[in-house]
Amino acid sequence: MTRLLPAIAAWATSRLVPIRATSRRSLPCRHTGHPPARTHMDHIPAHLEAPVTRSGTSRLSQIPCVFAKACFFTLVVVGLSDCSSMVYAPKAAVSTGTVRSSTVKQMQALNMDRASPILIRIYKEERTLEIWKQDQSGKFALLNSYPICKFSGTLGPKLMQGDYQAPEGFYDITPDQMNPNSSEYLAFNTGFPNAFDRSRGRTGSFLMVHGGCRSVGCYAMTDYAMDEIYGLVDEAFKGGQQKVQLQAFPFKMTAQNLAGHAGDPNLPFWEMLKAGSDAFSATERPPRVAVCDRRYVFNPAVQGDFEPSSPCPIGIDSTHIAGALQPSREISASASGVPPNTRTMAYRTADPIAQKIQESLRGIY
Repeated sequence: MTRLLPAIAAWATSRLVPIRATSRRSLPCRHTGHPPARTHMDHIPAHLEAPVTRSGTSRLSQIPCVFAKACFFTLVVVGLSDCSSMVYAPKAAVSTGTVRSSTVKQMQALNMDRASPILIRIYKEERTLEIWKQDQSGKFALLNSYPICKFSGTLGPKLMQGDYQAPEGFYDITPDQMNPNSSEYLAFNTGFPNAFDRSRGRTGSFLMVHGGCRSVGCYAMTDYAMDEIYGLVDEAFKGGQQKVQLQAFPFKMTAQNLAGHAGDPNLPFWEMLKAGSDAFSATERPPRVAVCDRRYVFNPAVQGDFEPSSPCPIGIDSTHIAGALQPSREISASASGVPPNTRTMAYRTADPIAQKIQESLRGIY
């Protein structure tokens, strides 16, 4: 948005067309073809009139009209972006957040280095943001939880620009997505749309996690919570982490919660997210995330760069982790009337039931 403001100013200046100062009457913003009505202002003494340029022209009479047009154009552009109207406005002081002493003591108790990598998990229904941090064994453990002050929309993914939905999925935060100059105290971009979102034709921009406790498609925290969240992310980057994985879920990805939303059209998408959640729970490490055939693949068994919209290579799905995905399979089985122990892992390309799920995803997403 900040890049648009100079362009808007230049456009406004270019609209100041010279006007012949042949009359002392004010000219209207819109030329109707009729002369303006005479008023008491027609008899303003010469020394109080708007200054006239050497070429005998004056631009001041057009300034209110052009300024109004420029302001209207700015509001339209801002309204088309999701959550950016308040996020990128500069401020005088720059903060990088503050990790509180109580949190530092918690790190020590959990055998975590202060600069070790982190992971972020978000749950809409529980209105919770969690920070997980790597301990000295290399595994990730929950460090702290923070209440989400506000998010807009309902449960379900963001589909298009202007739908006011907060995103759901697996995203990467990099240092260049951090914004210490946010007027919403502090902010970082979630990375929406990612490769999966783009393969589905989803649109949107500037979907943030920020302070300020107000949201238009973003996850808004209190300034107090955002101060530490931002500080933890900043310290992880300074410690050498190149990207922070953000996992955004509609709710805690349990079998019971999925069963409670069995009739929701988003269920196939949420079951796919559950596969990633289960992969993290089973290994206690962030899963590697790939996208092919317009679906997420977690901890792919095949290495390489994949085309998000092209079919997945054979054997890309990781080997089954005992117990990790069983709840999701049970829900799918109960919905289709097939006993759980006769089904293979959801979303495998060779599985005919999984193919039906993929077809339903194509129709919905």
